[in-house]
Amino acid sequence: MTDTHLLPSGLDTRDLRSALGRFATGVAVVTTRDARHAVGMTVNSFCSVSLDPPLVLFCVGHRSQLRRVLSASTAYAVNLLAAGQERLSGQFARPGLDRFGAVRWRPGTTGSPVLIDALAALECITEQVIAAGDHDIVLGRVVEVHPVTEADPLVFFGGSYRRLQGNV
Repeated sequence: MTDTHLLPSGLDTRDLRSALGRFATGVAVVTTRDARHAVGMTVNSFCSVSLDPPLVLFCVGHRSQLRRVLSASTAYAVNLLAAGQERLSGQFARPGLDRFGAVRWRPGTTGSPVLIDALAALECITEQVIAAGDHDIVLGRVVEVHPVTEADPLVFFGGSYRRLQGNV
């Protein structure tokens, strides 16, 4: 049996996933809180939208725990990961783990967890959520920027983590 599935458009999901994997992305951990605990998830669907006003977006699956918590909380942090933080990315990518147990973090201005060792962190307030297929696009206004570390970013390409290798 194969994991191939045809979409209504006739596209093969395996081909689509392979093509999308040819686009290099940064890696971030989006974090938030509910009344009881901190929640976080690794994403590579993060991007800037506007400098004025300062807007960013990321995509999250409809059924994810992060999406459920964001339905009640409008504040979150986008923690940009540095090269060498593959383990941290993996920790927030796997379900069922105590994701914050061995992670150094502190509550930010909005109360959202800010990962202390992140390359940079952006605290945001949700401006709009747009339903898009099996995901939601979360558009947020940046309300706080936490120090930027001078290091290379963690990069994801072709199904694995990569490092930048010099300038062109």
